[in-house]
Amino acid sequence: MADFGNPGTRGFQTEAPVLEGWRHVYSGKVRDLYEPIDGPADQVLVVASDRISAYDHVLSSTIPDKGRILTQLSLWWFEQLNVPNHVLGSTADDGVPAEVEGRAMICRRLEMYPVECIARGYLTGSGLVEYRERGTVCDIRLPEGLVDGSRLPEAIFTPSAKAEVGEHDENITYEDVTGMVGDDAAAQLRSLTLELYREAERIARGRGIILADTKVEFGLDPVTGYITLGDEVLTPDSSRFWDAATWEPGKAQPSFDKQFVRDWLVSPAAGWDRASGEEPPALPADVVERTRARYVESYEKLTGRRFEA
Repeated sequence: MADFGNPGTRGFQTEAPVLEGWRHVYSGKVRDLYEPIDGPADQVLVVASDRISAYDHVLSSTIPDKGRILTQLSLWWFEQLNVPNHVLGSTADDGVPAEVEGRAMICRRLEMYPVECIARGYLTGSGLVEYRERGTVCDIRLPEGLVDGSRLPEAIFTPSAKAEVGEHDENITYEDVTGMVGDDAAAQLRSLTLELYREAERIARGRGIILADTKVEFGLDPVTGYITLGDEVLTPDSSRFWDAATWEPGKAQPSFDKQFVRDWLVSPAAGWDRASGEEPPALPADVVERTRARYVESYEKLTGRRFEA
């Protein structure tokens, strides 16, 4: 499964709940992974917590309802997209423990590919850094004159290699992917990622949101033999969502994500030095509330549904 790195990295302590009938086997920055104690070996339970990470640290503060929002938004997107996915059930009737219902999914166990599949339709983030240095993103040549927030002529596939919790994912080329998974699988991963992005970008734009880029993960389903979409999909944790009404190339765009957290941590008010190696401080209540509100807003604008806490 994606997002499940070494639980001990950078002082991270798992807080996975004990769930009857399920054995906790792994934790990542946000999600906890379980397998059935007496049940089908090809199934897993994925539980989204309210943990939040920034600058390669899992923070001591949590964002109330974040796990529920991520799960419910992922489930909504799985319904919209014509791509095979790993979800088998998400309710108590399906076998999800009552205490985590709403934030958990029973999923098919996949043989995950060691690749973060990223599609970019707009130039920003690490792609902008490389473009300014070399005029490329993941060695893909782009037109001259692009700025922060520019829409690309067409979406591009810019994969990265998965990293452990507390480490940076490393941008890699398409040729690197073929060396890791083979020509056929690499071609399918690229095609599926771009197909998913184009459809999601169209849906989001119709709701007044720009999908600048997104990260997805795929695995091989040993039952069907198909390459299958896994982990979460198209959430504020895995995607950059911008307000279409305020999009203005040439500057950083406000995002529907944890930007309030990042901004506070590097502000004088936090008193924290990113280079110190020390753990970040706890978040003030107003930053927690504003971040929660941003996650709720993204869910409601995309789905057209009211989020019920």
